[in-house]
Amino acid sequence: MSLRAKVEAIIYAAEMPITLDQIVALVKDSEEPANGTELRSQVMLAIGELKAEYALDTHGIEIREVAGGYRMSTKPEQHDLVRTFAKSLKPPIRLSMPALETLAVIAYKQPVTVPEISEIRGVDSSGVIATLLDRKLITTSGRKDVIGRPILYKTTKEFLLRFGLKDVNELPSMEEFEKLVAESFQSDLLPAEAQQAQDAATDAVEGQPARGQVETEKTV
Repeated sequence: MSLRAKVEAIIYAAEMPITLDQIVALVKDSEEPANGTELRSQVMLAIGELKAEYALDTHGIEIREVAGGYRMSTKPEQHDLVRTFAKSLKPPIRLSMPALETLAVIAYKQPVTVPEISEIRGVDSSGVIATLLDRKLITTSGRKDVIGRPILYKTTKEFLLRFGLKDVNELPSMEEFEKLVAESFQSDLLPAEAQQAQDAATDAVEGQPARGQVETEKTV
């Protein structure tokens, strides 16, 4: 990968304006041995080239120097369009820890019934199913051919979109799933709660009752 491509990726990924020194520090280990001054000049040149390219009318975004650093942003003439798009977006999904645990069980054991989910989690899980259905993260998948014919549940296209998956065959490893859950749903949880959710998700995949659960659970 060229230095210019690396610089472009870094600026694109940065949430806050990233300084020249930060960019140099990030790329120095992957570049051919060079003194600090030379690498700094090369990075500055790459930034200049990128700024010139994105300034063309063929791009809707630009690289701007803000507060001593660099960041990508939409061009002023595109603000109204982007504002309209932003208003159309769904609000961020916030799920409780029990809902996260239930979602993990369904994702890795689907299709699965509520009694099976409850057995794995060690707690009545019927109360959280409605929330997951309402958020369109799961859907029904027929009935299981056993006594009582309980409803089967599976994940949805919305679930795939949320986690950036092509299909359920692309479900990540347990460690990667825990990271995705933490990044996507658990920003409002305390560290201890987040760890409990990760432990429960691990138990779900391993088919063990979730740790530290009470006997019943009716709220989400």
